[in-house]
Amino acid sequence: MADPKIKKYRAFLKDSIRMEVDFPRTDQSLGVKPPPIEKPHDPHKKHIDLIKDEDWGKKIKLDLVFAIKNRESHRSFSDEKLTLEELSFLLWATQGIKQVLNPATAFRVVPSAGCRHALETYLLINNVEGLDPGVYRYLSLEHQLLLEFTDENLAQEVSAATLNQSFIGRAPIVFVWTAIPYRTEWRYDLAAHKVIALDAGHVCQNLYLAAEAIGAGTCAIAAYDQNLMDSLLKVDGDDEFTIYLAPVGKLKNG
Repeated sequence: MADPKIKKYRAFLKDSIRMEVDFPRTDQSLGVKPPPIEKPHDPHKKHIDLIKDEDWGKKIKLDLVFAIKNRESHRSFSDEKLTLEELSFLLWATQGIKQVLNPATAFRVVPSAGCRHALETYLLINNVEGLDPGVYRYLSLEHQLLLEFTDENLAQEVSAATLNQSFIGRAPIVFVWTAIPYRTEWRYDLAAHKVIALDAGHVCQNLYLAAEAIGAGTCAIAAYDQNLMDSLLKVDGDDEFTIYLAPVGKLKNG
């Protein structure tokens, strides 16, 4: 017999909460304006154009069966830099936009409950050709990187924020996904939170397969200090907060 506390938290995995939602009273049903696809950004900050798929699409090819068979978690990376072309591909593969339907809705390369896409992608960059170390955010609508800020102690800070998992701080890139829950709550109210977590899983699995295509590896990370990670990204921890991480780097030969 499971401990009552364990049974309580198991409820998150079930869809029972849906029966408690008064769907005619959700913000969507009440005609409240939907939140935007993308978190607003400061136009005065540095923006970096990424490489589009017509430029890298002919170079990056991988048999899907091979990628699925060889997918595994990697915690050790070489010192080789990733290129901007490779990073552009990884970002497109995880949160790329295929079609914008309206200011609040877009089809992406990954599924999302109700097409709500509650995630934002931050990058802790240590070793990418042509990019200064720092914290960046992916602007999916523009297919650009936004330099949020530089940080000389980034490697040490991310290691501390991930419970002293030092290999994360040594990675050339750390993908950090935050959730902006209201994007999904607007439609699903209390039933939003489980599906946001599922959406994060879809995104990270695409990262695993895309990393295979460029001779890189990754490792999904769900163990971190919530307050430290949110503080590192400078997000408020309430309306936006860290939900998932994945360091990425080229694999060592042999």
